[in-house]
Amino acid sequence: MLVEVKVPVLSESVAEATLVAWHKKIGESVKRSENLIDIETDKIVMEMPAPNAGVLKEIRKPDGSTVTSGEVIAVIDTDAAVEEAQDKESEETKPIMDIQPKESAASADKTITASQESQTESLLMPAARKLADDYRLNPSDIANIKGTGLGGRILKEDVQALVDKQATNTTEQVARATPPQSQAKSEVFLPQQSTDANQLPPSDSRKERRVPMSRLRQTIAQRLVQSQSTAAILTTFNEVNMQAVMNLRARYKLEFEKEYGVKLGFTSFFVKAVVAALKKFPIVNASVDGNDIIYHDYYDIGIAVGSSRGLVVPVIRNADQLTLAEIEKQIADFAKRAQEGKLTLEELSGGTFSITNGGVFGSMLSTPIINPPQSAILGIHATKDRPVVENGQIVVRPMNYLALSYDHRIIDGREAVLALVAMKEALEYPISPLLEA
Repeated sequence: MLVEVKVPVLSESVAEATLVAWHKKIGESVKRSENLIDIETDKIVMEMPAPNAGVLKEIRKPDGSTVTSGEVIAVIDTDAAVEEAQDKESEETKPIMDIQPKESAASADKTITASQESQTESLLMPAARKLADDYRLNPSDIANIKGTGLGGRILKEDVQALVDKQATNTTEQVARATPPQSQAKSEVFLPQQSTDANQLPPSDSRKERRVPMSRLRQTIAQRLVQSQSTAAILTTFNEVNMQAVMNLRARYKLEFEKEYGVKLGFTSFFVKAVVAALKKFPIVNASVDGNDIIYHDYYDIGIAVGSSRGLVVPVIRNADQLTLAEIEKQIADFAKRAQEGKLTLEELSGGTFSITNGGVFGSMLSTPIINPPQSAILGIHATKDRPVVENGQIVVRPMNYLALSYDHRIIDGREAVLALVAMKEALEYPISPLLEA
């Protein structure tokens, strides 16, 4: 029986997806639920499991194709699996006299090598395969590459690293093989380097590479341009003394981790502070829909997370109903699965307000861009010891600059400034993380 392999139903916000790389070739056997191909949407990369066991009879959509929900991309012959099993059973029941001589060691090695190369080929991403072909790399060299992509997939950067390494090794071998006398003679007759500032460097140092954007990167670019062109974005700033939060973390971190099995970080405090401010100023938690304002009586807070594929914003649902420990667990889980590419579409959809933390990379100040259709976003930055004035005295305190970008179409400066002040006050006067229910 022939079974069609169809693209799974995508979410309403995802119109199409891209086929990344087939892991099976036509004629190869597949097991039920075995991953056939990775499918990339504008938010995640998901695996496409085989609906039935059999033999891959047809691939209708090659790597890099754009597909939609329910579209047929391959065909599996399930009867071929039955025939294969019968052939195997027949082979196992043959008389001992029919058993062929064992392979020689050299033949076995060739079989193993071919198997390794086949496995490597299935992990080789399209861009990496093209680069390997351009440099005419041997299959045996490619088989030794350790892929850094999802599931051990070999990325273009992995192939480039091998090429660079081979080039370095070749240069060193040439240098070692050159006699000292020859080197000396070469130095005598080398032309002097020109000091002309307009002289161009050697052509091989001015290489260019054209790499197509991933679907996620295209979506990020489109949404950022959309945000800038459709919203009246304005940013207000304030500074917050993080000493109280830092004291709480130092006081309770061991007890907190022992009690809840997760470390007490800073982000959960920021989430709680944001929720407190949004309750006081609901307009900051609202969104624009045509000529209407949609007020959200719930608090779904998006947390911007950097991954190898780009920026993703998983959402903490009903953040007002969660404890610090529950928030920390979700954040840790999001960060881990973002790196593995295992976040779901549902976890990346929606959100009424977002938080982005450039401080983890050392940022001191920035103006974050709103994540549409939301109307505001909080930017957190690096906490640094800075001189401040308290009671007429100059003292050193761990200060953090906060930036609240907001859509001025519906949020006035008064609400934005007061909302940011409310966040500041919630951070400077927090409660014990162990007093929460």
